[in-house]
Amino acid sequence: MYGKLILVRHGQSIYNEQNRFTGWKDVDLTQKGVGEATSCASLLKNQSIDLAFTSNLKRAQKTLNLILNELSLKLKITKNKALNERDYGSLVSQNKFEAAEKYGKDMVQKWRRSYDIPPPNGESLKMTLERTVPYFKNNIFPLLSENKNIIISAHGNSIRSIVMHLLSISQEDILKTEIGWCEPWIFKFDNHGSVVDL
Repeated sequence: MYGKLILVRHGQSIYNEQNRFTGWKDVDLTQKGVGEATSCASLLKNQSIDLAFTSNLKRAQKTLNLILNELSLKLKITKNKALNERDYGSLVSQNKFEAAEKYGKDMVQKWRRSYDIPPPNGESLKMTLERTVPYFKNNIFPLLSENKNIIISAHGNSIRSIVMHLLSISQEDILKTEIGWCEPWIFKFDNHGSVVDL
């Protein structure tokens, strides 16, 4: 028997609100983000959860804590930088419009929406996947196979990487896959560890 997997992207952060590239910058949630995390808990109130994983960034950690507190759950939480957001390198902290003026709109769009072209000093989605998915396979998936129900609170691109792996989504289609703030993705598995229900 496999447990369920719940993936949650953190609530709105200060940089999200300011339309800035965030990446590994450790910014906090906005009040709206706090509210989104609390509301997310109500969507999970009928889910049994045994273990929790999150990134090394406080926006994901705080989202997870708010959800667990709301559900009155005290769980072991494992933090790892493999679940961190994609590193946007030289773009971090820049407003997206300013970056478009500086580097050119088409170039910024290419960095944001291509699978394997990283921004200067940063990571592409492919590079993010190459750290996130091995961590998931080695440290989280074996626990699912022991019938543990697991929640991961992470980021748009680290979650996108796991979703791409679990659903065998193509490089083109994963770029169109939106991971909304605090909108849980719940995966169920068959006895062979294949996704059966979403």
